[in-house]
Amino acid sequence: MSGDTEARGGRSQGFWVGLYLASVAIIGALKLTGAIESPFGFILLAVATGAMIVPMRRAGACTSPAMATYNRRVLVSTFGYVLGLGIAVTLWNSYTLSTPVVFVISLLPTLPTFGVIWAMGRYLADEQDEYLRHRTIMAALVALGFVLALGIFWGFLEMFELVPHVWAWWVLPVWAIGLGAAQLWQKVRGA
Repeated sequence: MSGDTEARGGRSQGFWVGLYLASVAIIGALKLTGAIESPFGFILLAVATGAMIVPMRRAGACTSPAMATYNRRVLVSTFGYVLGLGIAVTLWNSYTLSTPVVFVISLLPTLPTFGVIWAMGRYLADEQDEYLRHRTIMAALVALGFVLALGIFWGFLEMFELVPHVWAWWVLPVWAIGLGAAQLWQKVRGA
């Protein structure tokens, strides 16, 4: 823990990220085993995501004012994504919908993902510290490379019928995982 976090008696950023990932893993396991149904699983994911906003701000997770704003924007967009996805899937599974309605409900999880992309671009424009901006750009490039390599590899495996089809909306979550892994690697390396 950082000295600032300890002085306030709070938890570190890593604690909250770990708690969130554990929550997502537990919710995912419950969903996969059939212990919980779709609407309840999505509600739990939305609650877990929304619950991250306050602790992350208090954990001293931000190295600059621009990063604090970025974190808030991404958490709000992620909350909207999970909530929108839950509503869309629930409506799709529960009702027979016309094509225009299906188009509209498909926008519910899509629009918040645009918020995540916008937040990244806005962060890069707002960040005054060149070193922090460089680290973020490098992590984003590693994440992009990860998505491209994985997408190409999976695409060929799928073409030769070795793996099942994967929906294209997985690109953003996989990119986010790559971004987090690249940022963690930078932190561990001290670069």
